[in-house]
Amino acid sequence: MSAFARWRGKSGTPATDSAAASPNSVPAPHSGTFAITREQARSHVPSIRFTVRIDGSWEFDEPGPFPHHDPAVPARHGLREQARRVLSNYSVLDASAAQDAVNDIIATRVRIAPGLTARGEATLSARRQDRALARKHLRAERAGDLTRQEARRHLAFLQAVLADTDTRTVWWIDEHPDRLGELGELNEGLKDVKPPHERTQDVLRDEISRFTDRLFTDLHTPQQKEVFLRALTQTLQSLGSPELRATADAWLTAVRAPDHHENGPQ
Repeated sequence: MSAFARWRGKSGTPATDSAAASPNSVPAPHSGTFAITREQARSHVPSIRFTVRIDGSWEFDEPGPFPHHDPAVPARHGLREQARRVLSNYSVLDASAAQDAVNDIIATRVRIAPGLTARGEATLSARRQDRALARKHLRAERAGDLTRQEARRHLAFLQAVLADTDTRTVWWIDEHPDRLGELGELNEGLKDVKPPHERTQDVLRDEISRFTDRLFTDLHTPQQKEVFLRALTQTLQSLGSPELRATADAWLTAVRAPDHHENGPQ
């Protein structure tokens, strides 16, 4: 063999190895890692932000190449958006709780796209100026809450005073001793004011109590009261309430007594 042939044979081996190592023949990776650093994410006050770091990984479990040239890009975006949604509900003063809430979601596999999942671990911090702003905002929020609570308490007190005729009269005499002649007009204008009720009370029960009170007030004659109490007694009998029926019977007897005394035995 000539020297030229021997040289061509030796030079062909590296050429074959180079073709085998071509990037086109290497399969695309099906997993990888990434890091998001110094990401700014809004807290529950949009102008106050967390500083976020996420160390993550992605996996693609379908055959063939991933449509995107770099699977880490959609993986980073997916975890970033998950973190942002959670952090928008938290204050930077509650960074530990916010970090737990984020990791509770992204520490397990999050589906980013068909075949692509990602997971990560977030570490949160906040700049000094953001924490200072958060404390200032919290103080203002607390002051506003106290002001509103005091306003509600005052209005409830005033409502209770104006809903009761006797208390309303005393209040008006104390507040406006020189305007006693206006009491009649005041009482007429405020006759429909209802007393405040506790949120924990049964509203229907309060309404029934007021209705019954007004109903009995409107029964002007003993005959009307007797008809009402007789119907009430029969209702309580049907409901199986002997103690309440006994009380209603006593009321019925009391209503009948004056009429019996006036007519006398026949």
